Amino acid sequence: MSIHHVIPINKNWTFKQADSKDSKFLPVAQFPTNVHLDLIANGIIDDPFIGKNEQDVQWVGEVPWVYRTTFSAPSLSPGEQQGTKSVLAFDGLDTFATVVLNGTEILKTENMFIPERVDVTAHLKTEGDNELEITFESAYLKGCNLVEKYPDHHWGCWNGDTSRLAVRKAQYHWGWDWGPTLMTCGPWRPINLEVYASRISDLYFTSSVDQSLGSAELNVVAEIEGSASDVELIIYLNSQAVDSKIIKVTNSYASHKFKIESPALWYPKPYGGQPLYTVTATLYDNTTVLASQSKKFGLRRGELIQRRMTDQPGTTFFFQVNNIPIFCGGSDWIPADNFIPRISNDKYYDWIKLVADGNQFMIRVWGGGIYEEQAFYDACDELGVLVWQDFMFGCGNYPAFPEILKSIRREAQENVKLLRHHPSIVIWAGNNEDYQYQESNKLTYDFENKDAESWLQTDFPARYIYEKILADVCKELIPDTYYHFGSPWGGKTTSDPTIGDLHQWNVWHGSQEKYQNFDKLIGRFVSEFGMEAFPNIKTIDYYLPLGKDDPDRYPQSSTIDFHNKADGHERRIALYLVENFRYAPDPIEQFIYSTQLMQAECLASAYRLWKRQWRGPGREYCGGALVWQINDCWPVTSWAIVDYFLRPKHAYFTVKREMAPISLGVTRKEHLVPKDRHTRAHITKTTKIEIWGSNLTLEDIRGDIIIKAFDVVTGEETYSETIRSKFLLPENRSTEVIAIDVPVRQKNSDEEGRTVVAAYLVQDDKQLARYVNWPEPLKYVHLQKPKSLKVLLSDSTKFINISSEIPVKGLAIECDDDYVKFEDNLVDIVPGETVTIAVTGATKGTKFEIRYLGML
Repeated sequence: MSIHHVIPINKNWTFKQADSKDSKFLPVAQFPTNVHLDLIANGIIDDPFIGKNEQDVQWVGEVPWVYRTTFSAPSLSPGEQQGTKSVLAFDGLDTFATVVLNGTEILKTENMFIPERVDVTAHLKTEGDNELEITFESAYLKGCNLVEKYPDHHWGCWNGDTSRLAVRKAQYHWGWDWGPTLMTCGPWRPINLEVYASRISDLYFTSSVDQSLGSAELNVVAEIEGSASDVELIIYLNSQAVDSKIIKVTNSYASHKFKIESPALWYPKPYGGQPLYTVTATLYDNTTVLASQSKKFGLRRGELIQRRMTDQPGTTFFFQVNNIPIFCGGSDWIPADNFIPRISNDKYYDWIKLVADGNQFMIRVWGGGIYEEQAFYDACDELGVLVWQDFMFGCGNYPAFPEILKSIRREAQENVKLLRHHPSIVIWAGNNEDYQYQESNKLTYDFENKDAESWLQTDFPARYIYEKILADVCKELIPDTYYHFGSPWGGKTTSDPTIGDLHQWNVWHGSQEKYQNFDKLIGRFVSEFGMEAFPNIKTIDYYLPLGKDDPDRYPQSSTIDFHNKADGHERRIALYLVENFRYAPDPIEQFIYSTQLMQAECLASAYRLWKRQWRGPGREYCGGALVWQINDCWPVTSWAIVDYFLRPKHAYFTVKREMAPISLGVTRKEHLVPKDRHTRAHITKTTKIEIWGSNLTLEDIRGDIIIKAFDVVTGEETYSETIRSKFLLPENRSTEVIAIDVPVRQKNSDEEGRTVVAAYLVQDDKQLARYVNWPEPLKYVHLQKPKSLKVLLSDSTKFINISSEIPVKGLAIECDDDYVKFEDNLVDIVPGETVTIAVTGATKGTKFEIRYLGML
């Protein structure tokens, strides 16, 4: 009997345009691959990320392409050939593919997300070359045809065009408000030839950790194809066997329930470690090893807590891991490239490490992209980042004709199976904003109607997908992981701030509120919110055709506008800039700084004000905030806080500070009290600051809270008091400290408008937290240029020390060398202190530049 051979089919691939007589087969750029990568590598198209080249390559997505290779089958002895089958395994074909082996059609596909397996035993040549050919049709044109085929469906969407709704392909390929329209095709995931008599077709498990955390049960199941007799299951931790069992195969299954005492539990960062067990299944025919498969997993209790609160309406929405309530500060994730096959495992790890290093505990895989690669989730498992996983539906009214429902069910089953072993995944959600689209377009939705079949007869048949198909798949395959119908979702409406999750877009979109008012825009869990900013100047120079010498190297140029896909971005960026700062478009570097300062201030305000509402047991008024978005898929101005080249914008650092384990918050509010109902002359004005502390650690903290005030014009320290001594900040919550008038020397003199307030939390002479509060809007503040600003690299080259004789707002340190990394940036400076920023990659000769508000 043959052992399980896996032979990658990754050599000798060529491609060409299928409908062109003049087209010749050319070598591919890599494998797996897609057509754009191969066309770029062969000089047929220019890089679509440069300039406006995207416009010139639209033809690529409207013609068919063919890929071809040859390969040899492995040589087997007569004994190995007995009972052996040969299978071609296609992990991902994008999207409408016809596969021909040695002249025989063996497969047709219509879903990018479904891995396919085809028994080719009867078609495979055992001697000589086998020819494999795959023809890909235009997904865009196929989608258009499907829209015409089903005219009775209420077609409609935000972003892209309606043809995308009919095609099970990454939706962002049709273009989005942060990404280009690039209709890819090709073998985007590996292709393997498998030769075997028996194999392990799946290895999965369910686990439960006792509420006391003292023991865990692990039910391991191996699905077997073929006639093998025995399976050995071994559980490892740190390469040491914890338990093992040999089980007879019965009806193609072998299973065993393990009990693990004193388990090593997996925690999100920073609440504990991330120990990962390994389960290995080895398949035997008597004493002969036929196949082996291993998967890593983590043991943990993971719950979504939705319960009534003591003094507010609605229910909570927060995650609890190993009995620890978690305030989930984090980000939303889009695919890290338009051309997915070139995202390396190392790049996935670098992205997730950037998230974890930024004090972010959760990442949401958005529903318009892909079910991510295993390397993405492996990094989340290893680094302790929780995952909110959407199914791949977004911003539209999806059809529900029989063929697509069948395809969606398979898609859901296959991808849940592929990902269900990852401890980082704590929730699956049915879609992104499809219920919002339903509400916006007044499509039929009766919450009280639970007759699933009747939903198919309405103008919102996609409800059947989210509340029936996907719900059933999750109930069957991952019963211990919470399934949420959509994001946002709260039940009867998506905008109810007291239940479920919320997408808060009334800053930027919607009513375009001031970002200082995020405390009024709260939800139980805010899974999207954001603000745009320009990327690093090096990223802009990359996409400008002539780089630094390009005539379009200014903020309002057509090329730079082309690299911002958000509708109305010019007006919105201008609105939030002009409301808050004095700024100018030249030089472009200072304009970039201004937009990044705006984004940083905006997002920090949201995290700070919403985390304030994480108030402890029974008062978890806000359980998390996920910023839209962490990353980009190409070089662009967008809501990302880190650009395509992994260059952090300044908001990355302000979010990191707000999500630190211990932090202080300060807000400033003006109160006007008229003497009587009618007067406009006799009005008492007071300006108060409210101060609170956030302690996300699992230990109570006591410390002194010190308040200082400074004159922004002179730099004079006008106030310094310890307002609370040995103040208690209980574990895992935010606590109000005090509300006082802004400390001024003379009341009713508008001195508040020139007073900067700094708050410090100090324990045994060690500063645990710091926050500097400024009068707003900052455009009214008479900022001064410091005469004694010092930004000095330490002798060890590991730290930069910053000081100034007057308050400085938003001091940013920049360096042309991408190997130089800052631990913090965009810091506020007040007199009498030195702010230290850790730095790596610097040398004595490294050149730094600085920017701050009011510099020009």
